[in-house]
Amino acid sequence: MDRIRVLFVDDHPIVRQGLVSLMSGEKDILVVGEASDGDEAIRLARECDPAIIIMDIAMPNRNGLFATRAILKENPKRKVIVLSMSDEPDVVKQAIQVGISGYLVKQSVASELLSAIREVHKGNAFFSPSVSKVLLQLQLPTGAQDQDLTLREREVLQLVTQGRSNKEISTYLEISVKTVEKYRQQIMDKLNIHEVAGLTRFAIAKGISKLQQPS
Repeated sequence: MDRIRVLFVDDHPIVRQGLVSLMSGEKDILVVGEASDGDEAIRLARECDPAIIIMDIAMPNRNGLFATRAILKENPKRKVIVLSMSDEPDVVKQAIQVGISGYLVKQSVASELLSAIREVHKGNAFFSPSVSKVLLQLQLPTGAQDQDLTLREREVLQLVTQGRSNKEISTYLEISVKTVEKYRQQIMDKLNIHEVAGLTRFAIAKGISKLQQPS
């Protein structure tokens, strides 16, 4: 069985020790590295080849959002799950904008972390309940309706909100990259949403992109 390779990033040694110990007890998860700031996270993401990165936001030097943006720009296939003390809308929105796949609040991370890793590894999104509530409450553009989208456009939208690149979508759906680009533009024009964060909120709110929560 292939284990899920995880890089854990947090500047608090006690937090790292506790959560790394939790993950290390699971047969399907392998912790391949630990980092204490954004710069180290970027370096270890290159060296350790993680599938999933657990990323604290507030850290010295380069923060978690900067590191996430840099890591995903270099390799969009990686998945990032953010850790934060805050579920404030502005913080959540900024995290979504850099392309995260999950967001956990630290108050409940111990009970949610393993489920989050497994669901994100499957290609789903995972948010702590308080964060998913924020996402659903963020205002959607007036007039945006999922009924306006064709079945193919809904498929493309779901893959876009999972962080797939145009090339990955073209391979998955067996269509050309140029056709994917055309569908993306049509989706944005129909919904009047022109950035991925807004598309993600719309897809979650309309049930197009599966939102995972702890049972």
